[in-house]
Amino acid sequence: MIIIKVEILIKQIRKEKGLTMEQLSLLSGVSKGHLSRLEREERAPSITTLCKIAMALDVKPEELYKINTSEKK
Repeated sequence: MIIIKVEILIKQIRKEKGLTMEQLSLLSGVSKGHLSRLEREERAPSITTLCKIAMALDVKPEELYKINTSEKK
């Protein structure tokens, strides 16, 4: 069985860009509460939200996540 884990990199990229969660919220139009849940991986972002955050961070949407696969025996 192959296990796929999608790691959301919003927090990492936000910090690299020197932005607070409040600043990213203002730039993206995504609420601070929702950003917080996304960063803690309590929620999965919709495509629309992912694109808004990517535009605010000046990155491509596909740069906001990393896919890890592993095989379970």
